[in-house]
Parts: sequence; structure tokens; C-alpha cells
Amino acid sequence: MTIKELEPKAVWENFYGLTRVPRPSKHEGKVQEYLLKWGKDHGVDVKRDDTGNIIFTVPATPGFENRKGVIMQAHMDMVPQKTAETRHDFLTDPIETEIKGDWVAAKGTTLGADNGIGIALALAVLQDKTLKHGPLEVLVTYDEETGMTGANALKPGVLKGDILLNLDSEEEGELCTGCAGGIDGKADFKYRTYKTPEGYVSYMITVKGLKGGHSGMDIALFRGNANKAVCRILKAVIDKFPEVKVAGITGGSLRNAIPFEAEAVILIPQADTRKVKSLVEKTFSDCQFEFQHSDPGMVLFYDKVAKVAPRYISPKVMDRALKAILACPHGVRRMSDSIPGLTETSTNMAIIHTAKGHLTVHSLTRSSIDAAKMFLADQIRYVFELAGAEYSLSGAYSGWTPKLGTPMIKVLEDTYKKLFGKDLKITATHGGLECAIMGAKYPNWEMVSIGPTIVHPHSPDERVKIDTVAQTWKFLSEVLKNIPEK
Repeated sequence: MTIKELEPKAVWENFYGLTRVPRPSKHEGKVQEYLLKWGKDHGVDVKRDDTGNIIFTVPATPGFENRKGVIMQAHMDMVPQKTAETRHDFLTDPIETEIKGDWVAAKGTTLGADNGIGIALALAVLQDKTLKHGPLEVLVTYDEETGMTGANALKPGVLKGDILLNLDSEEEGELCTGCAGGIDGKADFKYRTYKTPEGYVSYMITVKGLKGGHSGMDIALFRGNANKAVCRILKAVIDKFPEVKVAGITGGSLRNAIPFEAEAVILIPQADTRKVKSLVEKTFSDCQFEFQHSDPGMVLFYDKVAKVAPRYISPKVMDRALKAILACPHGVRRMSDSIPGLTETSTNMAIIHTAKGHLTVHSLTRSSIDAAKMFLADQIRYVFELAGAEYSLSGAYSGWTPKLGTPMIKVLEDTYKKLFGKDLKITATHGGLECAIMGAKYPNWEMVSIGPTIVHPHSPDERVKIDTVAQTWKFLSEVLKNIPEK
């Protein structure tokens, strides 16, 4: 059985179509063309705005012309993450899906249900001629995952609707009415390299098998950070064996994904290899014990490199960088006082990379309180600046402040109760949603967000629960029939 045979068929067929089209962030050209062609093939008015967002428009069904206009919104890009063993080119290869019990997952890569399922739901609405609804628009933005670029580029006045129905939430039965804001930070240590002395050998230290995950949704699970683990091993080694040199570090690949793999190349005097190996394994064992429950698959590989690294990074710079990396926070800093179980403020030490004389460290800091977000971002900046790095902050965006008790929320609550016999949970998310950015340009909008249950987005463990897609479709279809009048 393939996903095209699942119900509701139109939703899953549309999602299957998206899995055939490469769409990593910053490389959305193919999926933009796919969506434009989809609109033409289905007789739906479609256009690409000046920047790359795709907008579909359909008129109200007869008798529903006096309803408020609804904009269903999703983003076209996906996070390109894969396991080390998986051979996959996100620029050319389709996502291969598989059904695992009650879930749909991908084979060794991210699935792209975030936010392909949202697009599939919206397209299924557009092609279903039996649904009753008022005026509809569908906005599919680009580059959400690496900077919300499409949302930022959206111009006021382009969309005519009154209600934004975001389809990027990841827990069926919840109505999201707010989200955290964020800001990116980058530390840059400039370094010189030196020629490797005679009598040294190279070893690769690799920490992998951590669960990783979404730096907003999964940060409160207190999972391990592969970058931190590798740097902890390196600091222990160079403290005890000052003659050991570091040739390079690479860890993490995306600002909004908790790093699940990291590696470093070290240079060791031949006579010290056994002692260094023992310390590497001991330090890793300490990390492994600490994260035995959150990351039971955490493993260490310690392999000799056939070709000795010809140069190493300035030990003084490396020592300062490692101290700063280990001193800086990662993870949850504060939980919300107003919404139980919701993370208020957090930071993700996402990427470490060495190349061409620069050791860079990228972090993404989030908070539903702007002042708290900026204070934590500054704390991180202070640590790196004291260690001698240049530090920059960019891409700041504010959170989406909940507005409760609106007419649209009442419709959603009443409809959900009628369909499923239980209350819709009103909540907010620590993840970033484009609502915050677009709402500032369209202050008249009522904004809400719904979606099926998706777990572990931004990691190769991403999967979507099959029955919740059907429930979300049923809910969405019924809500569109009951949109308030103008």
C-alpha cells in the first residue's frame, strides 16, 4: 500500500505529488512551477507574486458570497535532513515515503509533512467542487524554514481575505493562536593555521545517533546537542594533552534543527594515541550517560584518518572558542507562566563550522516575549565577544500575540465540538509561524492555525499520523461552511 491509497484520497494524492518535487529551502523553483501547473491543470486561478509566493484564488460557492474571505496558508519549502547512511540529493531526488503502522514517514530523510501536508489540504479544498465556502485564497510562501523570506516579502494589499487560516500546526485537536519570535546569532572566530609537525597522526571523532528535532517544537524534550558533545570531548582532550591539535569541526546544518551529528578531526602525537583514545571514550561515556533516556541511540566513532591533516587551527583560538561554546546556553531557559507546558524562551546552538580561517557558531534564539528573546541573545553575544569572536544578530521577528474570543475562534470551537464530541484545545507554539510577520502587514486579519499531528519535524524521524490527516480534513471542510458573514 502506498500513500496515494490513503484517505482522504485527494489530500494524500496531492501530498504524494509534492514528495516527487525537490523543495529544500532556498531551492523552491521546481515546486513553484509545480504549483503553477497544478492550478492551470485544475482550472484554478493562480499566480506568482513579485518575489516567489504562489497565490490561488477561487470565488465563493453560490449562496456564500456574503461570508468573510478566508486565506489558507502554508509554506512550500522543507528542511533537508538525512541520516549519514542515506544517499539522497535533496536538489534532485524525490522523497521516498513508507507507511509504518499509523504513521507515514520517509526512508532516511525528513518527510516534508512540515508543511507539505498543509499545502495538500489546501489544494484538496480548491479541487473539491462539492465543498461550500465563501471567497477563498491560498497563499503558499517560500523559504519559511531559513528566514520566513516569503512572508517578509509579502506586500500589503495583495490578499483580500479577512481570516488567515494557517495550516502549519502540528498537533491535531489544538488551535494555535500565538507563536514565539526569533533571532539568529553568529559568532565568528578568525584563526591562523599551522603546519602539522612530524610524528602526528589524524583521528576523526564523530558523535551521531542523537534524535535532533525541531528547535521550537522539540527543544523542551531536553535532547542532547551533538555540537556540545563533540566540543566537550575536544576540551577534555586538549586540557590533558596540550600537544593535541584540532584540524576542524563540523556539526549541525540548519539553524532551526537540533544538531544530531557532529565531527572533529584531531592531530595526536604518535606516542599518545592510546591515552587520548581512552579519554575520548571516557568523556563520551559521561555524555552518553546523561542523555541515556532522551537519546538512547547516541554513539561514538573514533577512526584513524589515512591521510594526516596537513594543518591545524591556532590552539589559542580553539581553546577560547571551545570555552565559549561550552559556556553558552542551549535549550529551554524559561517555561510559560500563562500556558502550562509551553516553552517561553529557548536557544539552539545549531551549527559549528571551520573553513578558510573562520570558526563560526550559529544559534537561533526564540521567545514569546521580545525583551526576553533579546536579553538571551545578548547573553550569548557577550560570552562570544569576551572570548574574542565577532558577533552579529540578524533576522529578528516578533512573536504572534494571541487574540482570544474572536468570532472565528468561536466557529472553530463549536465546529470541533460538534464533529468530535470534545473541546478544541486553545494553545500557542514555541515554534515560529509566519502569522506573526504577515499579521503586521494585514492588521485586520483574524489569525488561527491548525494541522494534523506531526512528530519530530526537521529530523529524519519526522512522521505524520494518518488518521489525524483525515480528521483535519473533515474539520477544515466543515469550518469553511460556517465562516461568519461580513
